[in-house]
Amino acid sequence: MTAPGFPPREPRTTWGAHTDTGLRRAVNEDAFLAEMPVFVVADGMGGHEAGDRASAAVVEVFRSLLGRGELTFDDVTRAVDAAHSAVASIAGSTQRGAGSTLTALLAIHHEGEFRWLVVNIGDSRVYRLRGDRLEQVTVDHSVVQEMVEAGRLDRADMSTFPGRNVITRAVGEERSAADYWLLPIVTGERILLCSDGLPSELSDEALRAGLTLGGAPAQTARALVAQAVSVGGRDNITAVVVDTVAGGVSALGEDVTGGLSLSAESTTIEVATVRSRRTRARRG
Repeated sequence: MTAPGFPPREPRTTWGAHTDTGLRRAVNEDAFLAEMPVFVVADGMGGHEAGDRASAAVVEVFRSLLGRGELTFDDVTRAVDAAHSAVASIAGSTQRGAGSTLTALLAIHHEGEFRWLVVNIGDSRVYRLRGDRLEQVTVDHSVVQEMVEAGRLDRADMSTFPGRNVITRAVGEERSAADYWLLPIVTGERILLCSDGLPSELSDEALRAGLTLGGAPAQTARALVAQAVSVGGRDNITAVVVDTVAGGVSALGEDVTGGLSLSAESTTIEVATVRSRRTRARRG
């Protein structure tokens, strides 16, 4: 905890990012933002007419959070609402419609400390590596995830299932609420944000190995994307890698065993994440 009378010190981080169109798509509909304290990956839907515009709109909304000083949970939920409005406006101007995933990592000020706030809509992902242990923080909003949870599909088969690109929430769709997780910022941790094109090609073990052995964040992001392209490259692929170098809590602390769910309807950490009525969107 910060000593009384002294403001919390923002943790020191380094980061890197890379994106690739892949081998089968003509347009890169992914967009990303990587600048402390805001990291975002958005995967657009709507084809060449609007998918890239939708993801870019999401990123631009979150770019407006840069330079504001200490961010709060309310700042982030307002940005999520603004992203919904921006993408819905784009969708209304096209024949095919438009949508986007959103996964974000933001350093916010919460109860006198800096914490990571993870945000997710859709099936882009956030992973966290501590030591040699890799965990997926986000939960996909997708048909295949629902099948895994129901015991009808093995997790290992998610990337090859024919309906893997059908998501159940999207930015720009009505009733597509975001999920939020509040995490301690831990010195020595490495966090990966990625579009679904990365885990669609690389297994959890390949991701863990790449994050563990990849070197600096920029080098690691490039290597992961290149590996995903080399083994298939069926989709656009984006990776953002963030390292906490100093200023976080100790990895031995009791408060680093997991995250806390937050709700957009309450800032109390005891409230479970809001679940919304399912909507369906398919990427082209």
